[in-house]
Amino acid sequence: MRFYTLFNLVLIFTWLRFREVGKDYTFPQTTRISVIIPVRNEAENILNLLEDLNDQTYPFENFEVIVANDSSTDSTAELVKDFQKKAHFKLILNNLSADKSLSPKKRAITESLKIATGELIMTTDGDCRSGKNWILAVQQYFLEKQAKLISSPVTFHSRKGLWSNLQIIEFSSLIGSGACAMFMKKPNMCNGANLAYTREAFFEVGGFSGFEHLASGDDEFLMHKIAGQFPEKVFFLKNQDAIVETNAQETLHDFYNQRKRWASKWKFYERMNVKALAIFVFLTNFCWILTVPGLISGSLSLSDFISLTVIKFSAEMIILSLFLSFLRKSALIWLVPVVQVIYPFYVSFFGLLAQGKGYEWKGRKLQ
Repeated sequence: MRFYTLFNLVLIFTWLRFREVGKDYTFPQTTRISVIIPVRNEAENILNLLEDLNDQTYPFENFEVIVANDSSTDSTAELVKDFQKKAHFKLILNNLSADKSLSPKKRAITESLKIATGELIMTTDGDCRSGKNWILAVQQYFLEKQAKLISSPVTFHSRKGLWSNLQIIEFSSLIGSGACAMFMKKPNMCNGANLAYTREAFFEVGGFSGFEHLASGDDEFLMHKIAGQFPEKVFFLKNQDAIVETNAQETLHDFYNQRKRWASKWKFYERMNVKALAIFVFLTNFCWILTVPGLISGSLSLSDFISLTVIKFSAEMIILSLFLSFLRKSALIWLVPVVQVIYPFYVSFFGLLAQGKGYEWKGRKLQ
């Protein structure tokens, strides 16, 4: 438990050491950018994102948007076609082929890259929302760092209700710890809802080859490949202008399948430091669960239980508060202790569940 606390203290120091990026945006706004949006049945959300893109401060003539439609059965395609008439930017509807050699999202990105003209590729999801400086913030950081890959912050929309707020807190821990790992040049996590990489880097590392059979991992496995070849050119963009918001899962069923999809990736990681970290976090939280029956049986004293709990929870509280404040979710800090009690059971459950195969996502059964 003390090692886990030390781990959190390292995260705190790392997060505070790397200050938020400036917003003066003085580099030329001339980079050609392709925004790729894989979608399936996003009729309820896609227009919100397209309106956000219509409000971007980045020059419209320098970016295009490719909506990769993956056999939607609702009105997603029709809505995109109608929006083409009012789009200030070049908007392309790319209806994907029936080729099933790649998993759905990897196929969407790979096929869209065939028609993309951008030097810099940005990806997001159909249910996301962005601020008006989103593209500009990423492009300016790309030029400043001459980056090969940039991971940017993602959070969930703030909604009334305990369920979505708990997900915001839990998700902030993944985004924040992934950011710290990138700051330390040990990248382990990122999110495809807000990812950017150069077209050149994508093809230089072979794109999704080697993990094309996995339904998940279009983001993290690609990041690992690019980081392996360009270790000094992978960055996290700590800039609130770059925050993208997406939907929390409304039902327990959808939450279960999403988290199972995410957890299923870790056993396929090739980099040992990434695997070791996942195992370390799992074991620490599982061991804390074991202290509860130890307390009940009398094999662990109440004072020792309190000591271990305080050691674990105090550092977690600080780092989660820092992450939430950056993500503009500081109003939820009071709920952090609730998540801290639930989290060990959640991590242990999905850590064990990830050993199984298959889950349902977007109306499909995937492996």
